[in-house]
Amino acid sequence: MEQHRYFLVNKPVKMVSQFVSSHDVGLLGSLPFDFPEGTHAIGRLDKDSEGLLLLTTNKKVTRLLFQGKQPHSRTYLVMVKNKVSQETVSKLAQGISISAPNGGSFITTACEVCLTEKPDYIQDLETEIHENVLNSWLTLTLTEGRFHQVRKMMAAVKHKCIRLIRISIEDIHVNDIKPGEVKEVSEAYFFEKLNL
Repeated sequence: MEQHRYFLVNKPVKMVSQFVSSHDVGLLGSLPFDFPEGTHAIGRLDKDSEGLLLLTTNKKVTRLLFQGKQPHSRTYLVMVKNKVSQETVSKLAQGISISAPNGGSFITTACEVCLTEKPDYIQDLETEIHENVLNSWLTLTLTEGRFHQVRKMMAAVKHKCIRLIRISIEDIHVNDIKPGEVKEVSEAYFFEKLNL
């Protein structure tokens, strides 16, 4: 039986988390790597988000990671417009009401949030705002992943999300992978670092 394969990708902006699309967008297949047939993304990052994306040929992993009883953490680095107050950080951490499908709303689960500085390994992008415009960087660690959840959380506290970067899922980090780079890892490493 053929062994499953596991990949870590630092997804750049303007690329979707899939190999096929009816839209004119950047695809995973354009990365400089020869993925085997059956490779798919575990979870997604939207076109305007960047950072850690996991890929595998093992269909069971999505269920283990995102639909199992044990919650798994993912950490995001977020750049927002204007200065974020400590009061706003507390609101986000306690859980906040965001929009849900069909006009409903949803209270996010309590999470870890803190103000931070942009790490050295994060490269500047043209999408960033002018250096004279006030902005803040935050890190958020969530155990749930609703559709556009981080962007909606920022909007709920009146801060426009400028950049959204997933920097880790459990103990797998993106800091030593360059944007657009693919790194293949062993099954043992993959399962151990994701606490599966």
